[in-house]
Amino acid sequence: MDKANKIALVTGASKGIGAAIAKTLARDGFDIWLNYRSNDDKANETKAEIERLSRKCVLLKFDVAKYEEVEAALSPLLEKGEMPFAVINNAGFRRDTLLIWMKPQEWQDVISVTLNGYFNVTKTVLPFMLRNREGRIINIASAAAHFGTPGQGNYSAAKAGLIGAAKSLAVEVAKRNVLVNVISPGFIETEMIEGLPTELILKNIPLGRFGKVEDIAEMAAFLSSERAGYITGRVFQVDGGIGG
Repeated sequence: MDKANKIALVTGASKGIGAAIAKTLARDGFDIWLNYRSNDDKANETKAEIERLSRKCVLLKFDVAKYEEVEAALSPLLEKGEMPFAVINNAGFRRDTLLIWMKPQEWQDVISVTLNGYFNVTKTVLPFMLRNREGRIINIASAAAHFGTPGQGNYSAAKAGLIGAAKSLAVEVAKRNVLVNVISPGFIETEMIEGLPTELILKNIPLGRFGKVEDIAEMAAFLSSERAGYITGRVFQVDGGIGG
């Protein structure tokens, strides 16, 4: 598959699932625009690994929750004629606590990064995709969007919102050959599962193990490829069977 000069923008990609997606897409021939918010060391490590795969990697340090920062970082590249073929909206984080004790800021921060981040990044890139009549947008949701988890009301709401937003956008842009899908990871071996009751969780995963970041990255690579050219508006649960 010829991906010469194709670019993938991955948000929240300095580590974890985002870094794995960026490296896997680089393996498959994409140059990478790697977004991150604060971890310079991890971002540079991931960039070095991508460059060892003989692909270009542009580091883009901005907060996806702030539209002005997104526009300032992406617009100069887009206006020069560079454009990502694939956008992977991965940025997100947890602020777990029961709703009765949740502070307004804990609710707002999670919603802002996940949902506002999706809007800010996608809104900025989408006109160029539509003009070019091709593109892939992939939202990284969560198993938490499909079933209740105590203490994750903000996270579940944000991730469920990504699914609804993707389904709506998929219908809006299909005629311009822009395909929009969602990957919904289960419990993946990253810092995101720290502090969770892992022994109890494992008992409820039919495959009996946590997922690996590569499991999610390979699905993202497939959805970014020509092999997925007739798939849009779908949710792919990569969760070891826990999602039912």
